[in-house]
Amino acid sequence: MSGRITVVGIGPGSPDQTTPQASAAIAAATDLFGYGPYLDRLTLGSHQTRHASDNREELSRAGAALSAAAQGRQVAVVSGGDAGIFAMAAAVCEAIEYGPAEWRALELEVVPGVTAMLAVAARIGAPLGHDFCAISLSDNLKPWDVIENRLRAAGRAGFVIALYNPVSRARPWQLDKGFDILREVLPGETVVVFGRAAGRPDERMTTVPLADAAAGMADMATCVIVGSPETRIVERDGLPPIVYSPRSSGRPAR
Repeated sequence: MSGRITVVGIGPGSPDQTTPQASAAIAAATDLFGYGPYLDRLTLGSHQTRHASDNREELSRAGAALSAAAQGRQVAVVSGGDAGIFAMAAAVCEAIEYGPAEWRALELEVVPGVTAMLAVAARIGAPLGHDFCAISLSDNLKPWDVIENRLRAAGRAGFVIALYNPVSRARPWQLDKGFDILREVLPGETVVVFGRAAGRPDERMTTVPLADAAAGMADMATCVIVGSPETRIVERDGLPPIVYSPRSSGRPAR
């Protein structure tokens, strides 16, 4: 049997948010590569081999997975959320581009998953109901000044902004700096949603105005959604508020 590599997004954490296609891809694999906590979420059979690695070893993980596939193994590379959004699909493609010719001959499939911003948006209402973008605050692979420029441009353009990788032990200051930049171009009352562990037992959704948003409200399990000036909160007696971005922009809704 020839080797095959599948890059799989297993969703944000709840088993209910892992797609049947992703479950089938995992079940079909002989070897599974991924960040340890993501692999811990899987139930593997005795015929399957687990290859765990650290979260910052994406290229070496991709290379090891491709080498196994080139040896005839049925390989799944596992990502949380969606494999193509700040995750392993890009690392595997990069490794194929710069790796040995035999890797280009492998059958490659990318299986989509529910990414964090979609899970958070669904829990809070519809904040992504109009134009939006996603920005990673990690400067491991791009300079911080690029992140600053993108935040400022996205805020000025009126996008709802989903912030991935908002904080870490090595980057405790960047989210607060990001909020400062956004406060330069957005009203202080702009809605900010801190969506932690969406779909998991320890889920927590917090909504504050941009003027009060602070890095201490987030951790690496949090996806932060910064609304546009048109994003609204609908308060409800005895029920959580609804946050949504109107379908129309700059004119009355129809």
